[in-house]
Amino acid sequence: MAVLIYIIYFSIAIIIGILASLFGLGGGFLIVPTLTLLGLPVHHAIGTSSAIIIFSSLSAIIEYRKQEKINYKAGILIVIPSIIGAYIGACLTMYIQAGILKIIFGIVLLFVAFRMMKQEVWREKKLKHWIIPFGGFLSGIISGLLGIGGGIINVPFLAYLGLPIHVAVATSSFSIFFTSMASAFKHYFLGNVEFIWLVLFAPAIVIGAQFGAKLAKKIKSKDLKSAFSLLLIILALVMIFKGAFS
Repeated sequence: MAVLIYIIYFSIAIIIGILASLFGLGGGFLIVPTLTLLGLPVHHAIGTSSAIIIFSSLSAIIEYRKQEKINYKAGILIVIPSIIGAYIGACLTMYIQAGILKIIFGIVLLFVAFRMMKQEVWREKKLKHWIIPFGGFLSGIISGLLGIGGGIINVPFLAYLGLPIHVAVATSSFSIFFTSMASAFKHYFLGNVEFIWLVLFAPAIVIGAQFGAKLAKKIKSKDLKSAFSLLLIILALVMIFKGAFS
């Protein structure tokens, strides 16, 4: 039975890695609710998610680098302010109740879902680099506060500023690696990182991230966005419900 449970968890983690890499969202948007549904306190789920995302984003970066999809200038402009924001966000978790955090996370998931539904309005235009650090700071705060890597801000933000969507996804994965390290570092000292779950989830998510990055160049996001948005909406409602009645 224990082996079967491990196989199920491993399979779930692979799927999370695929979706995270495919959309450049880090994976925390699925890791956090999954860990909470498996019984982890939300603060520990957030901290553990931040640590797992380090490995998933690194795996995605390796593949996207081969594809030459990463805009390093935009990525670096995001990274520096996002690290500062991630530290602030992680500190904020000490002052926010678990139920409120779940509700916030659910609302964020709804935002992601509706952004996915509106992907067709994104268009390529001249990139305004000076605006990028502001989005990086905001994504960092969200990363540290909710353990989701910040990609939910990075991808739509970079795409809106003018990067092609696949480049925005790859660049988001690049910046998430550094943001997650800052967030995980703070959560580790807060005692929020559960190493058993880290060891259990990280290898599978790394494998999934490789598959997701490879699929990204073959599958158009619009072919998956309807089902993906529906999944996010369901998860959001579950988290909001749990938060409201916890």
